[in-house]
Amino acid sequence: MRQRTQVAIIGAGPAGLLLSQLLHCAGIDCIVLERRDRAYVESRIRAGVLEQGTVDLLEQCGVAARLQREGLVHDGFRVALDGETFRVDMRQLTGKAVTIYGQTEVTHDLIEAHVARGAPLVFEATDVALHGLDGEAPYVTYRHGGEEHRIDCDHVAGCDGFHGVSRASIPEALRTHFERVYPFGWLGILADVPPCDHELIYSNHERGFALASMRSATRSRYYVQVSLDEKLEDWPDERIWDELAIRLGDEAARNMVRGPSIEKSIAPLRSFVSEPMRYGRLFLAGDAAHIVPPTGAKGLNLAASDVGLLAAALIAKHRDGQAEPLETYSARALSRVWKAERFSWWFTSLTHRFPDMDGFARRMQIAELDYIRSSQAARTVMAENYVGLPMEMPVLHKTPLAA
Repeated sequence: MRQRTQVAIIGAGPAGLLLSQLLHCAGIDCIVLERRDRAYVESRIRAGVLEQGTVDLLEQCGVAARLQREGLVHDGFRVALDGETFRVDMRQLTGKAVTIYGQTEVTHDLIEAHVARGAPLVFEATDVALHGLDGEAPYVTYRHGGEEHRIDCDHVAGCDGFHGVSRASIPEALRTHFERVYPFGWLGILADVPPCDHELIYSNHERGFALASMRSATRSRYYVQVSLDEKLEDWPDERIWDELAIRLGDEAARNMVRGPSIEKSIAPLRSFVSEPMRYGRLFLAGDAAHIVPPTGAKGLNLAASDVGLLAAALIAKHRDGQAEPLETYSARALSRVWKAERFSWWFTSLTHRFPDMDGFARRMQIAELDYIRSSQAARTVMAENYVGLPMEMPVLHKTPLAA
């Protein structure tokens, strides 16, 4: 079977789905391919801190109704050092806030929007291959339902994650990778219990990092730093709760409600960037081009930033005939990517215990945290990065829509 579209989007995670929705609102045709089934995509447990720019993009393309009802707006967060906490008031320091709303929920809302409008969204697309990317007529082939399919298109958006086919379709000689692998992971637990605080707590403790987070007022997400050789079976729920109570401090421990886990996992941490983010008619977005450690919650937001920029460039090309935004997409996207990578690396280095950390390195952590606590200027820099640097918003309609 052979089809024709303007933009072929590889990957139905939040990046690919958001790009598709934005392009639809601008009147640009696209088809989304996803190798997994819908149930798998909607069940993936991921982060849940949304920058205002990400919320703005979701609102702009009409998929933020449930987010506005159920999302938890946070004006600040707490940082703890061996149990003693201080607060970073993002609203006061920057005039902005973040919204707690799970990536799983974002994905569900975007899929529902696609289904409601009958958008071309193909799950379980196997053997996806990209062709002719450096020419004028790229196309994508895949198998679905036992049949071979081909999509002719003008551009391809690679939104298929770190292990996807998109980045691998760029000749290796033209790719440069930058990577930092951290010598620890995060053991995460999800439980249907109220959070121990109404805001997030990032804790630097002599036993290692911990994070108190949430997905809603009744569902909590906690993390503890563990070595990479740890096994889940060695961490029953009670051990995790005990460790959290120690690392987060007495106040958080008193307010902590324990309950059975509904999900547990250990995730390694890495920083990764692949340059460039464009090859011919292929444009990478999200985890296909970069990975950040989860400290600071930049993964989904960085993907949304890429998508906003790419949507604006594709709209400029397909609707207005302007080629320059697509030609400069990679450089402009990477400028923001590296700033987010810097913040995530810095925040990780500030809050975690490294295996080779000596007394001097520990004193440097303590001194920097004490400086942030005592300096409004330092807290402002931290807050400005946490709430998110400016994103480019695509203009979806030439004239305002009628009410």
